[in-house]
Amino acid sequence: MSAYDAIARPNSLSLPQRRALGVGLFLSLMSLSALFQIPMPPDGVPQTLQSLVAILAALSLGPRFGALSMALYVLIGALGAPIYARGDAGLAVLIGQTGGFLVGFIAAQPVVSVLVRRRDGRARGWLGLVLAVVLGHAVIFAFGVPWLAYVRGFSMPRALEGACYPFLPGMAIKAALAVWIGRLVVPWSIRRVW
Repeated sequence: MSAYDAIARPNSLSLPQRRALGVGLFLSLMSLSALFQIPMPPDGVPQTLQSLVAILAALSLGPRFGALSMALYVLIGALGAPIYARGDAGLAVLIGQTGGFLVGFIAAQPVVSVLVRRRDGRARGWLGLVLAVVLGHAVIFAFGVPWLAYVRGFSMPRALEGACYPFLPGMAIKAALAVWIGRLVVPWSIRRVW
């Protein structure tokens, strides 16, 4: 079976194959989403599409495999592959001013996944999906902003000015897009991938 056939007909794959394909896909998407970045004043923390991809990984792969895809992304970048924003790589990035956001991508996975899935295994409706996406972004900021404050020696209000407030309009757009895509993907992925 070709790679095209696997993507075009995902139901023909076994569960482990679907999971492996999903992990690889979201690892690749995280790397690509880092290329689309806008440095945000005053601290140069870039606005990327990565939080959108991180949320979609949780919605598509569930808590374990979403976390695995994000952990592999962080690990591969820390080991030297230039896949972080601005083409950066290495452990210095992970312990630098944006390292908290990278860890937040992993930490958001179980939060989003738990909130989007009912106890009986079915997908929640619009409200649950919106709550999951918003809280997933909140987790990413909850790791990223204090980490920036610590690394740069900023107060929390100053860190919020540099790593939260300027990102809120973009976050709202990415959250709306994640909810729209999630409405299409989550019912299938809960049954076929998680």
